[in-house]
Amino acid sequence: MLHRAYSDPGPLAADTSVVIPRGASGQSIATTLVDAGVAADTRLFAIALRFLAPERPLRAGEYTFSAGVSLRDAVAKLQAGDTVVRRVTVAEGLTTREILAVIEGAEGLSGPTPEVSELGEGAMLPETYHFSLGDTRGELIARMTAARDAGLTRLWEARQDGLPLASPEEALILASIVERETAVPAERARVAGVFINRLIRGMRLQSDPTVAYGLAENGVPLDRPLRRADLAVDHPYNTYVHRGLPPGPIANPGLASIAAVLNPAETKDLYFVADGTGGHAFARTLAEHNRNVARWRRIQREQRAR
Repeated sequence: MLHRAYSDPGPLAADTSVVIPRGASGQSIATTLVDAGVAADTRLFAIALRFLAPERPLRAGEYTFSAGVSLRDAVAKLQAGDTVVRRVTVAEGLTTREILAVIEGAEGLSGPTPEVSELGEGAMLPETYHFSLGDTRGELIARMTAARDAGLTRLWEARQDGLPLASPEEALILASIVERETAVPAERARVAGVFINRLIRGMRLQSDPTVAYGLAENGVPLDRPLRRADLAVDHPYNTYVHRGLPPGPIANPGLASIAAVLNPAETKDLYFVADGTGGHAFARTLAEHNRNVARWRRIQREQRAR
């Protein structure tokens, strides 16, 4: 009789989620399951747990139970710690402040969010991360920084010879610029090749996103297009004014942009500008680039006139 009650479908009428708190007693867990409709009787749960499934403790967490789940399957799920897996996706190219806002708003995480100053720019690897209810924001961010470190180290060790980059940190800085310059995956290596060529020749990078980053106030991204006057403002991130790399990353780049910087396309291009399709027109000479710029400005005028 007991074995049948343990194995037959239970009373749960519809799929439901249940949270078992840490430190909950067997009696408390039984009451929670009965209240949620997963189990029919607390005494039956206690007896079944004692005599039929005593080998493993029940684990805390958030669980989803299917309609009609048997007491046996419910207990097995609790013993296995088969908890609900939540996820948060962080897009490539966000600043550290923007990523921390995503983490702060992720439902199911607990604990305080670190300050931007504790992490710095470019500290985390953007991708999708899984977590369980009650995991702390600090733990998740530690995983994100460890993933950044591991990915950067692996790609640095496999880098192309002869790059004008002295350290993984410099590669991260350039990768953050590439990340912000193009949203077209197929262009990353070519954009990286342009910047590598300019660094080798001692040319200024002349990257608009670095200028915009330096003009941002309190880490909030600039909410307007750059003006010509902005390109002359003397700040450390203005790559129109200063040669070489800026002093730090301007965003958190993904692995694809880091890989592009460390294995850039072989190209003689030195310039690129938007082409009106979401991508860029590349050029080897200033004259060719100026023609591409004129074409882009004509496209902009036509777009504004519509």
